[in-house]
Amino acid sequence: MSKRNPTITIQNIVASASLNQKVALKSIVEKFPFAEYSPNVFPGLVFRLKKPKTATLIFETGKMVCTGAKSEKEAIQAVTKVVRELRSKKLPITNKPDIQIQNIVASAELGGEIDLEYVVSKLERVMYEPEQFPGAVYRMDSPKVVFLIFSAGKLVCVGAKKEQEVYDAVNKLQKILEERQLIYY
Repeated sequence: MSKRNPTITIQNIVASASLNQKVALKSIVEKFPFAEYSPNVFPGLVFRLKKPKTATLIFETGKMVCTGAKSEKEAIQAVTKVVRELRSKKLPITNKPDIQIQNIVASAELGGEIDLEYVVSKLERVMYEPEQFPGAVYRMDSPKVVFLIFSAGKLVCVGAKKEQEVYDAVNKLQKILEERQLIYY
């Protein structure tokens, strides 16, 4: 059992959705003046919500990408709300969005010091080039995530598809660091 409980914060969840139908972006802009759409700069329309605070990119193909959610539930709520808003202005959205979580970005604090030079010699699948970047990059197989590990005991975890994978991965990494005496409290 670990000596400390890590502090884990979900920072961002990226979800993709497909409506499986074409969407008229110009019609959205006409009915939602706050929507950001510059087709000569970027082919997607940006639809921002205040609650949950997210930005959803909508493409003519009916594909959507939602960023900014702080939980899986919030990401699903955001996409569902965007679709509901579009329908409320009589835009012909007939299909239910097919939503998938693509990436979860989380930060964590282990509350100890980590010797990164030592981590490189004791763990596999670690890259550390202090001249290039102050953190070590560690690729975990199961769950399949990538960590940025910093000497102050802070971590960034990317690549998880479920929130539980983040918690499992952080706890697993902490256990590995403690067992190999790579973290000092």
